[in-house]
Amino acid sequence: MGKVYFASDMHLGYPDLKQGEWRERLFVRWLDAISADAEELYLVGDVFDFWFEYHNVVPKGFVRTLGKLAQMVENGIKIHFFAGNHDTWTFGYLRDELGLIVHDDAFETEIMGKKFYISHGDGVGPGDFSYKFIKWLFHNRVVRFMFTNLLHPDLGVWFGHKWSNSSRGKKGIEPLGYLGDDKEKIVLHSNELLKTQKYDYMVYGHRHLVVDKQIAENTRMVVLGDWLTNFSYAVFDGHDFKIVTGVDKTLLSAGLPSHS
Repeated sequence: MGKVYFASDMHLGYPDLKQGEWRERLFVRWLDAISADAEELYLVGDVFDFWFEYHNVVPKGFVRTLGKLAQMVENGIKIHFFAGNHDTWTFGYLRDELGLIVHDDAFETEIMGKKFYISHGDGVGPGDFSYKFIKWLFHNRVVRFMFTNLLHPDLGVWFGHKWSNSSRGKKGIEPLGYLGDDKEKIVLHSNELLKTQKYDYMVYGHRHLVVDKQIAENTRMVVLGDWLTNFSYAVFDGHDFKIVTGVDKTLLSAGLPSHS
């Protein structure tokens, strides 16, 4: 069997298409590199900094990424796309046009004999009711209908990018540091699940941190990092689950123009 790859939080399109083009090219080069031995790929949310599918319109850009993902699927690689909090509005295009397996919620699966729990990780754990209300609002059918039918796509996409950038607040792209096991909502959520379920690996995105923790005797919790500061991914070969950081350094040295 081939290897299984995991990555999240590329935020393609940040801060805009022009400035973020080098990062998309980097991501596509990475996709091309892993295609040699990948059997399956899990994109665990926020691949796009903003994504909304209208009835007959999708956001401008990302043709390199979309074309490469479609090619990988045609070559027999299964690709899972998790709707994150920035690209939650997927209504069939990625599934029907590219052949991606789209997940709107957490997903449990067995990979090479190991049980995995995979989730983008936003809105989990106790508290944070204001965010959970916003998340509910984003999934509300009436709100989606109004956004689709009352806003011209140019205005809707502009608004979406404005919201996406403003949602980072003053901290910019730098992630909030690890808060400790007693405060990290992903850890609290994982521990709650482990009271009734058993998992070998629990894999998350969203936090933009690289975390690899043994949270139970036979359970590792992994947060995948991002492609804004860490340029990280994970790979599982049936025996080892390894996190790799610094993709930009290895692939930029292979000839891709630097962004700096």
